[in-house]
Amino acid sequence: MKLERHNRIMELINENVIDTQEELASLLGKEGYNVTQATISRDIKSLGLVKITDKDGNIRYGVKDEEVDVKFNDRYERVLKEALLNISIAQNLLVIKTVSGMAMGVAAALDALRIEGIIGSIAGDDTIFCACSSEASSNSVKEKIYELLD
Repeated sequence: MKLERHNRIMELINENVIDTQEELASLLGKEGYNVTQATISRDIKSLGLVKITDKDGNIRYGVKDEEVDVKFNDRYERVLKEALLNISIAQNLLVIKTVSGMAMGVAAALDALRIEGIIGSIAGDDTIFCACSSEASSNSVKEKIYELLD
């Protein structure tokens, strides 16, 4: 049942612009799937779904590997330019300092830009720990971020 539901969720998000868990639950309910919000939340996490901006500018659920619209890359780069203060390397970690209150925005921008070598990040108020795939990649990621600032 779970596999069948997961397959149907993937079909639904590809066929429809779905931007809330409630919408997804409602569509599944109309097809006979009795699901709770908690079930939908677990399914979204399990399937690796995230909120994306599609080519038409709609914010909806999609797959992590879908392309980020180019016009939104400019917004993410602007966030970096306005909020990023400094990047230090600690082996395969980047320690990124930002303007107070902007670490989450910068981390979200880094995630959305899908810079090769970044595995993931954790943001506080003004500091981000960004894990890179290797010590060597941390240098190239740092350089790529600084290139975006120029």
